[in-house]
Amino acid sequence: MSRPPAILPPSEADIVALAERALAAIPPRLARHVSDVGIMVEDMPDEATLAEMEIESGWDLTGLYRGTPLNRRSIEDIARLPDTILLYRLPILLEWLETGEELGHLVRSVVVHEIAHHFGFSDAEIAAIEAEMED
Repeated sequence: MSRPPAILPPSEADIVALAERALAAIPPRLARHVSDVGIMVEDMPDEATLAEMEIESGWDLTGLYRGTPLNRRSIEDIARLPDTILLYRLPILLEWLETGEELGHLVRSVVVHEIAHHFGFSDAEIAAIEAEMED
């Protein structure tokens, strides 16, 4: 009797690919706020990030946007790290399992929320952006 093939959870590379697809599809009104943003995937947020965000459990944080808004940048800025969207793979996978939502849609939602909240968009504006992306 043969064993069934092992089913592996989505890898960091899988999550990056989904996030890059989401970035490519964001509407212009959101896209104009980001320039050359990088995507990083880590399994879990570190303790320093949780303390900074005042979050007790790493399972409650699926993503984080780190960077300087375009409207706050200056040619006089000292060299800085590029803006980055951090995605936390294990909390995303847990939410995926708990909700049954399609993984690509969930990652897209995290990416959109991180960009939009970083730039001060309201929840209503975020919902409208997500609705545009559904079309």
